[in-house]
Amino acid sequence: MSAPEAVSDVTAADNTAWRLMVAPYLKPDARRALVQLLTTVLPFLLVVAGILTALDHGILLGLLLFPLGAVLLVRLFMFQHDCGHGSFFSSRWANDLLGWMLGVLTLTPYTVWRGSHAVHHASAGNLDRRGVGDVSTLTVVEYAALSARGRLAYRLYRHPLVMFGIGPAWLFLIRHRIPSGGPRRHWRNWLSVMGTNAAIGAVLGTLALTLGPIPAVLGCLPVLLLAATIGVWLFYIQHQFEDAYWERRPNWDFRAAALQGASFYDLPPALHWITGNIGFHHIHHLSSRIPNYRLRECHEANPEFHSVPRLTLRDSLKCARLALWDAEHRKMLPFRSLRSSAPAAD
Repeated sequence: MSAPEAVSDVTAADNTAWRLMVAPYLKPDARRALVQLLTTVLPFLLVVAGILTALDHGILLGLLLFPLGAVLLVRLFMFQHDCGHGSFFSSRWANDLLGWMLGVLTLTPYTVWRGSHAVHHASAGNLDRRGVGDVSTLTVVEYAALSARGRLAYRLYRHPLVMFGIGPAWLFLIRHRIPSGGPRRHWRNWLSVMGTNAAIGAVLGTLALTLGPIPAVLGCLPVLLLAATIGVWLFYIQHQFEDAYWERRPNWDFRAAALQGASFYDLPPALHWITGNIGFHHIHHLSSRIPNYRLRECHEANPEFHSVPRLTLRDSLKCARLALWDAEHRKMLPFRSLRSSAPAAD
């Protein structure tokens, strides 16, 4: 990973300056959005139909189509993500309707996710506002202060097999099915979760009655789990890299958190397509109202956005071992680094 150069050209600019940089890219384009949607949802439905048909002739034929279905589902989740930010279409109701419908496919209650993700955008990189819509991250000092059981629990949570294996399955299959908070005070969240659950049950029930329960499960579950793992990896790598940004109040700065704490994941063109250009995450965090189909344009048109933490696909694989924020050296560290360094005050 190339270490970030000084980003003072942008971070020292006033709000008017950076808002002018992103302003030309804020307006959604209904035509481009519909083309994206149709060229993704139709192939996805065809692939799922192909998987279900192939399972009648043996599991191996279905296995060949599982990865294709998963990457198309990841792309659909990115459209849902845009809807949550109000950036896929100009209309609020169109964004919310599509977001809810896609949430049934991605097993994600749209309203609940939209709220927690908004908190993530407002607090990314803020050490005093962790815990909602983000990957739990402790500082070296906080980890050192834990009990032996607490350290073990955190180590297990941050282990790649849990983070990218058990974790995605738990999050999308179980956690998203359970509403939180009291039903009276948080009725919108309950309605979102239970409404999504009901729609998922209706789709799976129809497939089970038509094809049988085993083909229905075998045809959908591998695609969903693989897509969930890819999605969690993308969310992880966007903020969990060595030269990330973490700061406490009052020093936390929104623009610095976006341009230093959200990575530019420099992927091959095909992977940028699959992931809805979310690799331009620094631009997305600077202005979440930019549609996915305009993130690259904004990045390329503004040289001020180029001096940010850049990760290649190869670089990113090394980040899976990072687990703790070292406030003294301002770096994310793996657990093994603790053996050679004593914790300093945050």
